[in-house]
Amino acid sequence: MSDRYALFFDIDGTLVSFQTHEIPPSTIFALTQAKANGAKVYIATGRPITIITNLGAIEHLIDGYVTTNGAYCFVGDEVVRSEPIAPYDVQRILADADRHDYPCIICSATRFVVYNPKEVVDRVFRHQLAVKQLDLTLPVTPALEEPIYQLTTSFDEAYEQKLMRQVPGCISGRWHPEFTDITSATADKGIGLAVMAAHEGFDIAHAIAFGDGGNDSTMIRQAGIGVAMGNAIDALKTEADYVTTSVDDDGILNALRHFGVI
Repeated sequence: MSDRYALFFDIDGTLVSFQTHEIPPSTIFALTQAKANGAKVYIATGRPITIITNLGAIEHLIDGYVTTNGAYCFVGDEVVRSEPIAPYDVQRILADADRHDYPCIICSATRFVVYNPKEVVDRVFRHQLAVKQLDLTLPVTPALEEPIYQLTTSFDEAYEQKLMRQVPGCISGRWHPEFTDITSATADKGIGLAVMAAHEGFDIAHAIAFGDGGNDSTMIRQAGIGVAMGNAIDALKTEADYVTTSVDDDGILNALRHFGVI
C-alpha cells in the first residue's frame, strides 16, 4: 500500500448515527473521496456479521471487516482471523447468567441468539441500534454447536470486574452503560487491526482508527493515528491523538480533511 492510508471505522456512533440510524451524507462523501485518493477502508466493530446490516450506502467501498471486536476478521471470502471463546468459558458465563439472571447474547459466525432474554436487549438492540432482525425466541442449542466469538452481556461495571476475574481467558470491552462484549483474551479491535495490517501489507503507522466507545480503545492506541468522535466517551477522547466533531456533525469528513486524506 506504500504510504496510502488504511482507515478503520467503528460502526455505531462513528459511521452510523444513533439519532437517524443511518450513515450521514457527509461521511459517505468523505469515504468515497478517500477511496478515490487510494485509501483502504475497513470496518472494526463489535457487531457480529449477522447484524451488520446498516452499511449498505458504503458497502462497495469496504476492503475488509474486523468483527466481534477482532475475534472474527475477513477480507472477501477469506477468513483472516478466527479466535473463538473457549467452550468451557462460554459455559461458565452462561451458568453465571442463570445464577444472576442477566441476558447474554451469543454470537457465532452465523447466529445471533439471546440467552435469558430481558427487556434491556429489546430496548438497546432494537430501538437504540435498530437491529431489525432481532428475534428473542431463537433456540440457543444450534448456536452452541458452533465456535462462539462473542458473548454480549448486560450488567454494570462493578459486576463486570467481578465476573472477568472468574474467566481469565477472556476480556471485556464495554460499549454501552448497560452492555459489554466478552471475547477471547486474544481478540480485541487493536489485535484485529494489526492482523489486518499484516494480511493486507500496510504499515500500522499509516492506519487511522475512528471510534466512540470503550471497546474502541485498543485500536485507537494501536493505530498510527487514533481519532475519537465528538460524541465519544471521555476516556477514549483522552487516549486519542485527535478528537473530531460528532457523527451527526460531519465528524468523519472533518477528520479526513484535517489529516489530508481528502
